[in-house]
Amino acid sequence: MKVKFSNIGTCAMMALAGCNSKAETKAPNIVFILADDMGYGDVSALNPESKIRTPNIDRIARNGVTFTSAHSGSAVSTPTRYGILTGRYSWRTTLKSGTLNGYSKALISQDRLTMAGMLQQQGYHTACFGKWHLGWDWANIEAGKENIDYSRPVINAPVTRGFDYFYGISASLDMPPYVYLENDTPTAVPDRLTEGNNIPVGEEGYNGAMWRKGPTGSDFIHADCLPNLNRRVIQYINEHAKSDKPFFLYYPMPAPHTPILPVKEFQGKSGLSPYADFTMMVDHFVGEIVQTLEKNKIADNTILVFASDNGIALWSDIKYMEEHGHFPSYIYRGYKADLYDGGHHIPCLMQWPARIQPHTVNQTICLNDFMATFAELTGYRLKDNEAEDSFSLLPTLFDENYQGEVREAVVHHSGEGYFSIRKGKWKLLMAPGSGGWSYPVPGEEPPGSPPVQLFDINVDKGEKMNLQDKFPEVVAELKALLTKYIKEGRSTPGAIQKNDKYPWQNLNWMDL
Repeated sequence: MKVKFSNIGTCAMMALAGCNSKAETKAPNIVFILADDMGYGDVSALNPESKIRTPNIDRIARNGVTFTSAHSGSAVSTPTRYGILTGRYSWRTTLKSGTLNGYSKALISQDRLTMAGMLQQQGYHTACFGKWHLGWDWANIEAGKENIDYSRPVINAPVTRGFDYFYGISASLDMPPYVYLENDTPTAVPDRLTEGNNIPVGEEGYNGAMWRKGPTGSDFIHADCLPNLNRRVIQYINEHAKSDKPFFLYYPMPAPHTPILPVKEFQGKSGLSPYADFTMMVDHFVGEIVQTLEKNKIADNTILVFASDNGIALWSDIKYMEEHGHFPSYIYRGYKADLYDGGHHIPCLMQWPARIQPHTVNQTICLNDFMATFAELTGYRLKDNEAEDSFSLLPTLFDENYQGEVREAVVHHSGEGYFSIRKGKWKLLMAPGSGGWSYPVPGEEPPGSPPVQLFDINVDKGEKMNLQDKFPEVVAELKALLTKYIKEGRSTPGAIQKNDKYPWQNLNWMDL
């Protein structure tokens, strides 16, 4: 089948790329690769001083769009994934801080439209491979995790949330149970209990290969998880390349998150650290995917997005790498889980050779925005209760000289549930410290620390000069805007929506 770009706004944008609005055009395939815990500075195209070489990811930057101010919806995993797939901030759900685990129930409600479900309606075959981390209900989970029946299908699997096919794991690769799920059914019943491998950072023997103790499927090998997933992604592309039906492939990799497990070919390849080796392995697998698209002659009409879900984790041998001249957060302060930019200012690159000329986009965007982008691109009209925090990126993609703001502001959220908001050059942190896991952590801020922090990001990208006392009017303005976004259930124009649970912790500035 062929999909017609019927939306008037879409055709106008397509015209900028040379599309004939009267002609039927096959909709582009979409491949969305999400790395896990990769810092902005780990991509050599984004960090001139990087000690890690990422030639395949760099090639996407050369051939497409580089977003220099892209942010994840949260500084930790689960909330970001929720935002990508729903176009809605995760803190509007019951999850107010932290992440789910491998036994958690489904976070995305049954009546919530997902990116995959939307693209299904627009004629796409949809598939997900990798780390889900959005919860599903294991069979018999109500009786306790020790009583899970792995021989039975799970409830609320990804195939009930818009995906035609799923193969992957429930959460991070260091979170049990270590069982693959295909569609809604475990591929094997656990036959052993994998012992935990938890050597603390800095202690002799630490190499990042840590995981928690838990039941393990008979076909599950930690070190082969990423290679296994990549093989299946390539197989999927090969099988669907010749179809008249476009495909949406969402690939949330479980790497370079712990356990850090580079295969033998990549061990020591970076000359820096196991994390750097693993990142080079991720880059290699991205290259394999691009080569597969090219081999099947579908690369030109495939939208390929590469991004990370948040910044690098503190336990990924950061101190050693920084001592040797590599800064995973680049020039930004903080790491995973933080309100500081190192927690959520992430690499984000996109190519569509048939339609988009290589260029750089400096406007501030959020990973949530791809929902509205793909909706407009395929002619889907979002309803008021869909993608409430997603703004279309199409103006920035087809107009290299576009100078307008994609969105009014971006809300950041930390691993501990603290808020921050950025509008234009100003960024306001509703916390006296990182709000996350790096110094100063909540409750350990220096005595007398102001309750909020205000930074002029244009001149202070490292967030070192707190200006909250010099610009109280800016603090008040941003605080009011953040409050408005929270209370109205959306940050996009439209009818007021309800949040799933209200109020939250860390909202002591709001008049609830």
